[in-house]
Amino acid sequence: MSILRLGAGAGFQGDRIAPAVDLAERGKLDYLIFECLGERTIALAQQARSADPTKGYDPLLERRMRAVLPACVRNGTRIVTNMGAANPRAAAEKTRAVARELGLTGLRVAAVTGDDVVDQVGDLVLDETGKPASELGDRLVSANAYIGIDGLVAALNAGADVVICGRASDPSLFLAPLVHEFGWARDDWTRLGRGILVGHLLECAAQITGGYFADPGLKDVPDLANVGHPLAEVDSDGNAVITKLEGTGGRVSRATCIEQMLYEIHDPARYLQPDVVADFSKVNFKEIGPDRVAVTDGTGTKATGLLKVSVGYRDGWFGEGQISYAGANCVARGNLAISLVRERLAQTSGAIIEQRGELIGVNSVWPSTNDTANTAEVRMRYAARCHDAISAQTVGEEVEGLYLAGPAGGGGVTKSIREVLAIASTLMPAENVATTFEMKGASHEAA
Repeated sequence: MSILRLGAGAGFQGDRIAPAVDLAERGKLDYLIFECLGERTIALAQQARSADPTKGYDPLLERRMRAVLPACVRNGTRIVTNMGAANPRAAAEKTRAVARELGLTGLRVAAVTGDDVVDQVGDLVLDETGKPASELGDRLVSANAYIGIDGLVAALNAGADVVICGRASDPSLFLAPLVHEFGWARDDWTRLGRGILVGHLLECAAQITGGYFADPGLKDVPDLANVGHPLAEVDSDGNAVITKLEGTGGRVSRATCIEQMLYEIHDPARYLQPDVVADFSKVNFKEIGPDRVAVTDGTGTKATGLLKVSVGYRDGWFGEGQISYAGANCVARGNLAISLVRERLAQTSGAIIEQRGELIGVNSVWPSTNDTANTAEVRMRYAARCHDAISAQTVGEEVEGLYLAGPAGGGGVTKSIREVLAIASTLMPAENVATTFEMKGASHEAA
């Protein structure tokens, strides 16, 4: 195979489904890849699995599979995804059930496991706290290593049509098909680095086709309402063309590709991944046609031998209340509301870990503005992280109390409460993480 066509079905858990269906139907893809996990997402999934052992996978998995499986099977497109989240086995079983309902017999679905390392992190020191994970005690919810391509490639080598994993490194979902199809050596650092580059460019879906790029009047993007997801045409050396389907909205340009390449990158010359340290420092982008950008000159060096581990833990309760003020003097009334809530919450200050009051549109994102005289409306938001649920509930109650307890003209109160899941990170030796895959009841060690 001289050219492999990879399509991005999703860039995060809540991504739109319609562009993935379009890719499945018209993309002539070899692989459709759904990247749906974030650090907090996996911790929430672990919570869901604890409450119900049959859950813990992506809540949109069933809808996505029902939408794309018929076209993928018809067109010979294989699927790779991390929608397994905290429960790849249950996700694989749900996918098989959907396939049976759709009359798609013989679909081979593999579940890749091994990223769940919660039993191994006790002695590891968390970067954010400076303390070992064991000190979290029963507050520890999850610990998932960012695995590489081993289990994914092994499942593809065994003939899986759909490969579902949990917390893999995002670009690994795209690198695995390239290694499987082209037979790249596991120490071919240049090609592996280029494969990571392709994965990094595609992993956020519409972010590279103009979605996150758009800025009206500065960076205009055509037909953004119908923005398409990207696909890559990758050759056996790992060089690629980034494009999108004809007739879809958005834009693929040198600028969109550069922005995406730099996204979440600390050092472009050393992008640390489980299978390779990718080097993007000499990458070239060249526009070779409308919505077609050639990507060349990526490279890489030997992997570090360490895996990042994302640790989720309970860290109190979050309470929030919001109320709107409009018209003359609305900023002053909003500020008065903030001071009143803070003063009334003072009696529960021992239960409050941290708190914040802000005026959305004035100082909620940018620290301050001097143009308050012309502000026609504000929304006051007060939030606090508390030791217990009752104290967190009080935050919204005090905001609601502003209806009659001042200041004038408040309306549209909303309030909420939720348990806080905090995320910390650490590193562990890759050799301590063994990935496996299961397909139709048979378990296999990853190569």
